[in-house]
Amino acid sequence: MHKMIGRVLLFILFVSVLAFPLLETGAAASKVYKVPVENVVEKGLYAFLQRSFTEAEAAGAEAIILEINTPGGFTDAADQIARLMDDSDLKIIAYVNNKAMSAGAFIALHADEIYMSSTATIGAAQVIDSEGNAATVKAQSAWVADMITAAELNGRKPIYAQAMADPKVDLPKYRAGVGDLLTLKADEAKEVEYSEGTVASFKELLKVTGLENAEIISTNETFTESIARFITHPVVVPILLSIAGLGFVLEMYSPGFGVAGTMAASSLALFFYGHLVAGLAGYETIILFLIGVVLIVAEFFLPHGIAGVIGTLAIIGSIIMAGGNPMYMAISVLIAVAIAVIGMVIIMKFFGKKLHLLNKVVLMDTTDTESGYVSNVNRVELLGRIATTSTALRPSGAIELDGERIDVVSEGSYIAKGIHVIIVKVEGSRIVVRESVEKGEIK
Repeated sequence: MHKMIGRVLLFILFVSVLAFPLLETGAAASKVYKVPVENVVEKGLYAFLQRSFTEAEAAGAEAIILEINTPGGFTDAADQIARLMDDSDLKIIAYVNNKAMSAGAFIALHADEIYMSSTATIGAAQVIDSEGNAATVKAQSAWVADMITAAELNGRKPIYAQAMADPKVDLPKYRAGVGDLLTLKADEAKEVEYSEGTVASFKELLKVTGLENAEIISTNETFTESIARFITHPVVVPILLSIAGLGFVLEMYSPGFGVAGTMAASSLALFFYGHLVAGLAGYETIILFLIGVVLIVAEFFLPHGIAGVIGTLAIIGSIIMAGGNPMYMAISVLIAVAIAVIGMVIIMKFFGKKLHLLNKVVLMDTTDTESGYVSNVNRVELLGRIATTSTALRPSGAIELDGERIDVVSEGSYIAKGIHVIIVKVEGSRIVVRESVEKGEIK
């Protein structure tokens, strides 16, 4: 009996030893995705986060930790990211390890939980335009409402979110009196319940959130995503379009296809590549652009200029459609056009260049005398020669000179047939003669 019990215990011990690694593995089977939210918030960041969220959901992750360090960015991109977060079934934790300003604060407020490092800050979310000035009342009002909604989404007091975006809110205790925007330090954010806690490191964050045994999977931007984020940056877009416009202008003043044309084509290719990778442009924009190019090329073979106009509008339309914000893209196009026009004026004014490209479309030659074109042969060699009238001149008629019959007119008086005359004027086909008193040639 004792032997039987001993064997059973030994078997249980043996099975336990075998099962222990499996239990360890099962405990660590949960996955947490660590996703950086860095630099300017724009559409390229949204594309990267969209991929990261898709991967996390496909892997069955337990949570996503957004490691936030951003000065802010564009509200339309922040709104897309916030919708992405709201639509996800995963737990989302915002870890502000440095600063979550403006659009970064808006993104953090859409997380289920917020944790901050001891030196981190969050806030200062007023909308500004492209020139650094406060946005219109309408845009500002909409953004304040969005900030309040983001705070209420996870049960946070909306007054602080409002103070981050609206300088009229008076919170002097947190250095945000009337005229100032609210920016909370880590301890202040915890005090007003805009943070679940302050942690010293990412490792401590995992511990306080109960995720210390999870497998941490860090996602980073791919090379193409990094390029796309750079290309779709709000400052880079008008620069690329301006280079394309200026390159096209230079190409018009250059014979053949050279560096300027390559520069323009490369800029446009980069523009569409970046927006395609970022998920902002679809293939329909590429098709519309190519249709525009085909129509402009067809202009070289078709009359009236209609194809060229439609082609130009198609290209401009495709560029505006490629961006997420049509108004911003329209402004970028206007900037590019203005720079191209200035470049054209400079080239024509200071360098005296002629449009080589238009020579293929517009007839540039003139049929003037200076270019060697005449409607009739101007026989100036007849001036001063003596001839004989072969008909009476009334005042027009004919003369004979060296056996050649020539139509002439007299200076006005009647001249009979067989009279010697001198040629006094040659104006194209009009030859004027006067009666001569002697036969011979005047030298």
